[in-house]
Amino acid sequence: MDYWAKPVPGFGDPQAHLLILGLAPGAHGSNRTGRPFTGDGSGNFLYPVLYKAGFASQPTATHRDDGLRLLDAYITAAVRCAPPDNKPEPQEIANCSFHLDREFSALKNVKVVVVLGKIALMPI
Repeated sequence: MDYWAKPVPGFGDPQAHLLILGLAPGAHGSNRTGRPFTGDGSGNFLYPVLYKAGFASQPTATHRDDGLRLLDAYITAAVRCAPPDNKPEPQEIANCSFHLDREFSALKNVKVVVVLGKIALMPI
């Protein structure tokens, strides 16, 4: 099985009003697929909810080219690379903060931010 194994970029509608901010790519989810919350248990929970609420074009997310589109929503993470034991060090968070700053600046229409986890809350 091939792995993305690179920093995982944010994903979604650049005109989004909803921003979902997670912790970091899952070792065998986003780190494998290259898209946030894709191919793991958290995505198996998140995308059906987004679909039901009208924010996703389909209820499943299996890989980068599965046809999923976000509608008025954007998903990103505080840390871009899969951290050891899913616990990023403060330096990793600091190293990735410019990515998040750049995304926040570009997402001009965001009205609601859903923060998943206490580490994801820290950069705000």
